[in-house]
Amino acid sequence: MLEIKKQSFSEMFLVYFDKRMLKILLLGSISGFPWVLIGSSLSLWLKEDGLSRSTIGWAGLIFGVYAFNYLWAPLVDRIQIPYLTKKIGHRRGWIVLMQISILISLLLWSVMKPSENLALIISVGLLIAIASATQDITVDALRIEQIGEHEGKSMAAGAAMAVVGWWSGYKLGGVLSLFSAEYLQRAGFENYWQLTFLILGTLVILMNIGLMFIEESGSYERLNKQKETDNLISKNFINENFFTKFTTWIGGTLGGPIISFFKKNSFSIALGILSFVFLFKVGEAFLGRMSIIFYKEIGFSKTDIAIYSKTLGWITTVIFTLLGGLFVIRSGVLKAMFLAGVIMASTNILFSILAWSDKSEILFAIAVIFDDIAAAFATVAFVAFISLLVDRAYTATQYALLASIGTAGRTTLASSSGALVDWLNGDWGTFFILTALMVIPSLIILWLMKDKLKLSEK
Repeated sequence: MLEIKKQSFSEMFLVYFDKRMLKILLLGSISGFPWVLIGSSLSLWLKEDGLSRSTIGWAGLIFGVYAFNYLWAPLVDRIQIPYLTKKIGHRRGWIVLMQISILISLLLWSVMKPSENLALIISVGLLIAIASATQDITVDALRIEQIGEHEGKSMAAGAAMAVVGWWSGYKLGGVLSLFSAEYLQRAGFENYWQLTFLILGTLVILMNIGLMFIEESGSYERLNKQKETDNLISKNFINENFFTKFTTWIGGTLGGPIISFFKKNSFSIALGILSFVFLFKVGEAFLGRMSIIFYKEIGFSKTDIAIYSKTLGWITTVIFTLLGGLFVIRSGVLKAMFLAGVIMASTNILFSILAWSDKSEILFAIAVIFDDIAAAFATVAFVAFISLLVDRAYTATQYALLASIGTAGRTTLASSSGALVDWLNGDWGTFFILTALMVIPSLIILWLMKDKLKLSEK
C-alpha cells in the first residue's frame, strides 16, 4: 500500500530535484501535446474556415477515444512491436510507433482544407486521437514505474511533474501553434494552418529524441506476474492446445486487471470510484471545450489568446501544480480532491463575469490565471488519486481504465457544449454558471465513500 507522509515544505520540495522527475516531465509533455492538435488548433482551424459552433463542438467527439483506451490497454501491455521492442524496449517501442502515426497525420492535414475535406480532416483527427490515447497507456505506465511501489512522497511529486509536463506540452505547443498561424496569416499565406501543422511536426521528432533517455524498469517482474495469472487459468483445462492457450491468454490479459480492482475494493465502492472519476471534471471540460471559441467571439485575437491563455497560463500551471503536489503530500489526496472541486466551480464563475462585462484584458487575464490554477490543482490531485488505486501487477490497464473513465465524462458529455451555448442563444454567462454546478454530484459521491476508500495516508 502506498503511503504519503507529512513533512515540512522545505523537505518536501527537495523531491522535485530527483532526476526521475525530469523524465516524468518529458513523458507528460509527450502525452499533452496531441491535445493541442485535436483541441485548440483544430477548433480554430474549423472556426476560421467558417464552420459553426455546433459543428466544432461535435467534432470534439473524437476525444471520446480517450474514454475507451482501457479496452485495448491489456493488449498494449502484452503485445510486442516487431523490431522496436527489441531495439528500444516494450514501453518506448509503443510510444515511438504512435508518435510516427501522429507525424504522418500532421503531414496529411497539411494538404487539406476543412471546407473541402471536413469528413477526411475529422477522420485524420480521429487517427491522432487513437494514436495519442494508445501512447497514453504506455506513457502513464512508464511514468508510474519510474517510482518505487512504496515511495508515496515521490508518487505524489511524480503526479505533479506529470501534470506540469502535460500542460507544458499542451500550453507551449499551443503557443507555437497560435503564434505560427498568426505570423503565417499576416505574411499572406492562405494555407497558414496547414504550414503550422508541419512546424508542429518538428516537436514530435524532438520528443522522440528525448524519449531515448528514459529507461524502462520492472519488465521482468511484470512478465512473471502475468505468467502467474496465466498459469492459474490454465490449470482449469485438462488438455493443452491452441484453444486453451488462447483462452488462457485472453483471460489473464482482460480479466485479471478488472478482477483485481473489484477484489481490492468492495463492489459498491468500486462503482462509486468509477462514478466519481467519470463526473469529477465534466464542468471543467465543458468550459475548456468552448473557451477558445468564447475568447474569439468576444474580440480577442490569436496573439491575445496565445499570450494570456497559453504563455501566462502555462507559467501559472507550472507553479501551482508543483504547489499542489506539495499540498497533496502534506494534507492527503482526499482533502485535495474536495478543495479542487470547490476551486474549479468558483473559477468558472469568473468567466461569467467576463462574459457579462465589456471586453477587458485585465478580466481576461484574471479569469485565465485562476482557471489554470484550478485546473492545475485539480489535475495533480486527480492523477495522484488514481495512481494510488492501481495494482502494480496491472499498472497500464488499471490506470488506463480509471483515466479513460475520467476522460469519458469530459469528452462524451462535453461534446454537447457548443449545442448548449447555441441553445442558450449565445448566453455565455449562463453557460459558465451551469459548468460551475456540474462538479457537485461528484463531490457528493466522494463524501459518501471517503471513509471506505482503501488509501493509506500519513
